[in-house]
Amino acid sequence: MKKIDLDIMGMHCQSCVTVVERALSKLDGVKEAVVNLTTEKATVSFDESKLKEEDIIKVIESKGYKASLIEGEIDLDTETKKRKLEIKKLKRLFYFSLLFAVPAFVIGMVFMWLGIKISYEGYILWILATPVQFVVGSQFYKGMWIALKNKSANMDTLVAMGTSAAYFYSVYAVLFLPGADQYFEAAAVLITFVIFGRLLEAITKGKTSEAIRKLMGLSPKVAIVIRNGKEIKIAIDEVKVGDIILMKPGGKIPVDGVIIEGNSSIDESMITGESIPVEKKIGDKVVGATINKYGSFKFKTEKVGANTTLSQIIKLIENAQSKKAPIQRFADVISAYFVPIVLLIAILTFVLWYFILAKEFSFALIAAVAVLVIACPCALGLATPTAIMVGTGKGAKNGILIKGGDSLEIAHKLKYILFDKTGTITVGMPSVTDLVLIDSKYEEKLLQTAASIEKLSEHPLAEAIVKDAQRKKIKLETATNFKAIPGKGVTANIGKIKYYFGNLKLMNKYDIDVSSIKNRIFKLEEQGKTVMILVSGGKFEGLIAVADTIKNTSKSAVEALQKMKIQVYMITGDNERTAKAIAKQAGIDNVFYEVLPEDKVNYVKKLQKKGKVGMVGDGINDAPALAQADIGIAMGSGTDVAMETGNVVLMKNDLEDVPKAIKLSKITMAKIKQNMFWALFYNSVGIPIAALGLLNPMIAGAAMAMSSVSVVSNSLLLKLKKL
Repeated sequence: MKKIDLDIMGMHCQSCVTVVERALSKLDGVKEAVVNLTTEKATVSFDESKLKEEDIIKVIESKGYKASLIEGEIDLDTETKKRKLEIKKLKRLFYFSLLFAVPAFVIGMVFMWLGIKISYEGYILWILATPVQFVVGSQFYKGMWIALKNKSANMDTLVAMGTSAAYFYSVYAVLFLPGADQYFEAAAVLITFVIFGRLLEAITKGKTSEAIRKLMGLSPKVAIVIRNGKEIKIAIDEVKVGDIILMKPGGKIPVDGVIIEGNSSIDESMITGESIPVEKKIGDKVVGATINKYGSFKFKTEKVGANTTLSQIIKLIENAQSKKAPIQRFADVISAYFVPIVLLIAILTFVLWYFILAKEFSFALIAAVAVLVIACPCALGLATPTAIMVGTGKGAKNGILIKGGDSLEIAHKLKYILFDKTGTITVGMPSVTDLVLIDSKYEEKLLQTAASIEKLSEHPLAEAIVKDAQRKKIKLETATNFKAIPGKGVTANIGKIKYYFGNLKLMNKYDIDVSSIKNRIFKLEEQGKTVMILVSGGKFEGLIAVADTIKNTSKSAVEALQKMKIQVYMITGDNERTAKAIAKQAGIDNVFYEVLPEDKVNYVKKLQKKGKVGMVGDGINDAPALAQADIGIAMGSGTDVAMETGNVVLMKNDLEDVPKAIKLSKITMAKIKQNMFWALFYNSVGIPIAALGLLNPMIAGAAMAMSSVSVVSNSLLLKLKKL
């Protein structure tokens, strides 16, 4: 069984996706065919003994689309260029269309309202509407032709039929019915609207490749390899499994491996999301693209190229996003039935009046055109995009960046929300939370001593203690004989007194009995805090607890979601005790702890079997889960990759914006449904009246315009809603 990826050009809506998928699925030998409208790609699994790649491409092209094989890794630069060219082309078409549509609208509608008459008005409007109809509108005719060949109908069919009816009747009116109403401006304005919608859609595409490009940029380009006893700088692509790599302070680790000499503190926030660097020694594994903070060490490579953890995260994002089914637009579903019915009614109307009731040709034609004009999809086409534009605009004003209509359509259906811990529920930076006196009499003295010692350390926990002392304007003393014991703590002298400052492992190393204070330590640890003990001359001076505290709005956000009947979960790579302590503070009952990035995706998938899932995170390690979730919500203070992968970005980093985003989705969808009702209401009432010959095209055009006005006005009412 072979799997290939294909680039497909020419798809505009869900109907196109259905046509391609059906055609591929019917091929003997195809096991699975998945077509993604957003990325304009298809993934096909097939039996090589029965099919060739060329056969698959031919079938796609026979349906009216262009297809090409993607060989090797996706060239992101080529993808970007292709996307930019598409946007540039649509911009040109939109401005070109606007150039003719605006004067056509002014002459055809505004002048009519003002009672202004100009000579040769019909011919001027004909000249203005023709370039829009056949240059800009050519893509709709092509789309309609493809749909007809495949025995289906889509929005292209509606646009082409509606505008053609208005345009060609207007040509007939100008030539053969002097003084009759014409609808050139209606056709031109409608096409301009639709092109504008497609331009906005094209701009929002391509987020996947941007996220992946940023991930690829994390990996260093070169590595220092030791070969034949010499240090050699080589390109990362030349690194092999088994190579010995030298790491210096501040450098990025190029590939995955295991330490064979030395020790260091590694910032693994890229992978784990945890803000506190991890102490590493001989035998510990290191991950490519993480940052070596302070020490020097050598490690033996175990995974290179596509097998590294970073490459696997990239692959997870690609897979999650490619499997995400495009939202099937309600308007496209309606069009599949609506268009053939309208066409049939128009033909029957003409036949009835002309051949059966023996009315004049012009009367029969006007009645048939009235049916098509009243059925013109202007309101139907505007129903969703106008509400989404107003909804996303309102979100942006409130610091909620929503990347597209799909996100607004799904968010209100969420049944589960998963919150990442570090940087999402918590602040993401350690700070001093408790000063516990034992033998020391003053908190200030305890903090002064600890900060004076830790001033010489570069560990993040030490930095938190020093910052707390500086904030309280405590004058620090001079420490000597400083020694750091990785993963345990530090020792130093202040004056003639020797101090030990660190965790229980440090106490055990120097045989210091801590049994009398263990209960106090455990009590603090159960609250999710890291506890350090200060000892001098056999006396316990006190305990200092440092923790990553929860944000002020975390608990209220969780409560708001629970009131919406949404089940809230916390997911983290942290240990059970810390995870449960933080979850308790935030009011969360469901906790997944000690979870790796790839497992976060699996937890999302498990919950998706029960309902729609939203994932809230801020780190690169959250990106695969953000992509897999039905809605990925990224914090604005997080990594670029998380923000690119998320469907929604909270620019204010306020978790209370999560329930607000869901409420925004709910009220926007309500508006879309109302808009759909009004759009269809005009058609449902107008078509029978038009078919009975009681509605001339002018009134039909006015009704069509009114339906559009009502839809846009209704969408604008969203601005008055409170989140």
